[in-house]
Amino acid sequence: MKIAWFCIPAHGHTNPTLGLVKELTGAGHQVYYFSFEMFREKIEQTGAVFIPCDGYDFEMEDKENADRVGKDKVFATELLVSSTLALDEMTTEKIGEIKPDLIVSDSVAFWGKLVAMKHGIPYVSSTTTFAFNRYSAQYMRESPWDIARMLFSMPRINKQIRRLREKGYPVKSLLEIVQNDNDTDTIVYTSKYFQPRSETFSERYRFIGPSIRPITAPVEKTAEKTVYISMGTVNQNREFYRNCIRALGQTNWQVIISMGTNNEHFDALPENIRVYESVDQMAVLSITDAFITHCGMNSASEGLYFRVPLVLFPQTPEQGAVARRTQELGAGVMLKSISEADVMQALRAALFEPRYRESAVRISDSFRACGGVQEARAFLERISRE
Repeated sequence: MKIAWFCIPAHGHTNPTLGLVKELTGAGHQVYYFSFEMFREKIEQTGAVFIPCDGYDFEMEDKENADRVGKDKVFATELLVSSTLALDEMTTEKIGEIKPDLIVSDSVAFWGKLVAMKHGIPYVSSTTTFAFNRYSAQYMRESPWDIARMLFSMPRINKQIRRLREKGYPVKSLLEIVQNDNDTDTIVYTSKYFQPRSETFSERYRFIGPSIRPITAPVEKTAEKTVYISMGTVNQNREFYRNCIRALGQTNWQVIISMGTNNEHFDALPENIRVYESVDQMAVLSITDAFITHCGMNSASEGLYFRVPLVLFPQTPEQGAVARRTQELGAGVMLKSISEADVMQALRAALFEPRYRESAVRISDSFRACGGVQEARAFLERISRE
């Protein structure tokens, strides 16, 4: 089986796919992974053939653009169309050479879905966030203003759709591109239990559980309670970090903070607190008792996999959906504000009220009961034979 795989230039969307790609190549299948130079090494380590999408005036590579996509649907549509058309000549040539049996693309790498439509190739969505339909989308809690702005902008969006049709993409509406329906074969990297409204999705959806990397460098637990804080690589709220350090410096807990690429070195850190640019998150979570997180799907899932109650501090609508589902299932405490008092109140609840850990254990058990990459491989093999 030959698979053409498309992804956006984001670690949170690439990393969950790598275990499945390695499973596929290990079973003798050929995977051609369309991505970006910053991911070349980790993709090639799976045994896949890396195909670079850099250098095609591909605006999604701009970090500011990528951040804005989640907040501005009109901008996202314009970026989607311009990116698809920028890659059109290259993807048409490569698909002609590869002649794939399947195209798999990240659920927001819409150009992969469009390539499948243009060339009449069976398509599978790879969803590293929650699967969204009209029921689960309620967790995103869009404001009336967001919806009104979208409707007001429909003429601009329809103009972009016409640009795609002129290049041979048989697209009727934006919804056709951005929304999977129950007839779309879809791999989702979570469990049915954690997925909001999972009962509304058809059997074409495979909930395979999160991708958990092996621990590479074990971390020593040095206190009875260990608190881990990570807000991903985007959030750089200095006041939040300073408040955490001031409050937690008064405790005897072990505190590990991963601050991302713009690591700020704080003077005179309390002895119980260590700040890092990055950590082996699996190793840290394996000894953690409470995790303050921005609720990125991967981070939240990794924390819950290790049965860690979460303190929820979402920054985007997508992260808000993860936070609300975690809170709904009883495994997390929503952070009311970044004040020292509220940080400590949330942490004390997560650390000392057993119900939060018990709920995290239930979610973890649901993850561990999933079929994982083996189930996903069998799913893709069956689709390719149909």
